[in-house]
Amino acid sequence: MFDAGVLETLSQLACGISLIGFMFVASASRSQRLESMVQWMVVVSSLVAATLLFLLWYAGGSMWGSEGMVRPLAVLSILIAIAARMNLKGAQISQGMNPHQMMKEKREQE
Repeated sequence: MFDAGVLETLSQLACGISLIGFMFVASASRSQRLESMVQWMVVVSSLVAATLLFLLWYAGGSMWGSEGMVRPLAVLSILIAIAARMNLKGAQISQGMNPHQMMKEKREQE
């Protein structure tokens, strides 16, 4: 029904777009509109990747030579899509100081 080679290539492309968008979302956070657009790009591409990965599994294909890796990657793509819409702006999620704050305080003390 579906060509496994084409599905594998398309799913890798969708996963790559999701990954690039996920890395770019921090830079896009300067503009709320751009950040929202990037988040939606990650959501859509992750859900497309998950759909393609499930189709690849049904077609009997494999990802990087492993048939058992296809379904966990599809579930991971769904989790990434959910995480992409979480708005953590303004929330302190790291418990420690970042190196820039430490250097700034050190300069102020001197």
